Amino acid sequence: MSFLPSLHETSGPSVAVELAADRVSAASLVWRGGEAVISAHASEPLPAGALAPSLNAPNIKDRVAVAGALDRVLGQVGRPRRIGLIIPDLVAKISLVRFEKVPARAHDLDQLVRWQVRKTAPFAIEDAQVSYVPGVRAADGQEFIVSLARRDIVLEYETAATEAGAHAGIVDLSTFNVINAVLAGETPPTRSTGDWLLVNVAPDYASIAILRGPDLIFFRNRSADTDGSLADLVHQTAMYYEDRLNGAGFVRVILAGASSIGASDAGEVDELRRSLELRLATPVETIDPRSAARLTDRIDAGPALLDVLAPLVGLLLREREASVA
Repeated sequence: MSFLPSLHETSGPSVAVELAADRVSAASLVWRGGEAVISAHASEPLPAGALAPSLNAPNIKDRVAVAGALDRVLGQVGRPRRIGLIIPDLVAKISLVRFEKVPARAHDLDQLVRWQVRKTAPFAIEDAQVSYVPGVRAADGQEFIVSLARRDIVLEYETAATEAGAHAGIVDLSTFNVINAVLAGETPPTRSTGDWLLVNVAPDYASIAILRGPDLIFFRNRSADTDGSLADLVHQTAMYYEDRLNGAGFVRVILAGASSIGASDAGEVDELRRSLELRLATPVETIDPRSAARLTDRIDAGPALLDVLAPLVGLLLREREASVA
């Protein structure tokens, strides 16, 4: 895949943790006979308002509540010293930028990317943590996927992990890792080469990603208090895809996170899926990370758990994805 950019990264951990507005969750992964297996998982709810994801304001409002939930979750997955940390999409601004010519020197490319995104950055570029990776290469140039976040806000999340006794070797966004989980469940050469759509929803935002095979070609995020329904947003995205991205139709449409917005049982998840199917005139499947990592027999997987596990599995398998690209 195009190995989507993380906001901070060293080497891959065996435990992933997600700090979301409504919960703290974690999963650990082991390899058995060459197969990835989720060996343990845990989730703790957060009080309303304890964590308020934002691009340009402090995120962790109740450090005691977040620290307590994080401590309990880490205790249930073996008290790891190193983790991968997943944070909400609202923390970062994602841009797809294209250059006709790419500088040969990494330093020059870095300066070019920063110069390009500073035009639309909602804060001073000097205060930003900027990450990028190559995206689609076309006749008119090379595209890059760029993540832009305030350094002090990313540090809030890293500090929460540190105070709980765990070092965050990777800090990454939720939807990027749901994408990683989908791609990890497809084994080359059977991996789809067509266009596919991911709708990832959370209590406080929704993100939509379009991929052309393994390459991200569109990304949009909006907060939950924006006017218009989720189905309307998906429909607008589909129209843009057809008009501006030479869209020939989606081979897959995947819905993730439905259980986090009040769809607490399978019937409600199915209702949301059907509303999207009507807008897209395409079957919509719900996320299932078990195609990428098997669950141990003692883990019962309902829709809510599969939603929670998807980004965690994606982060834990991201290094594998990079190695098979």
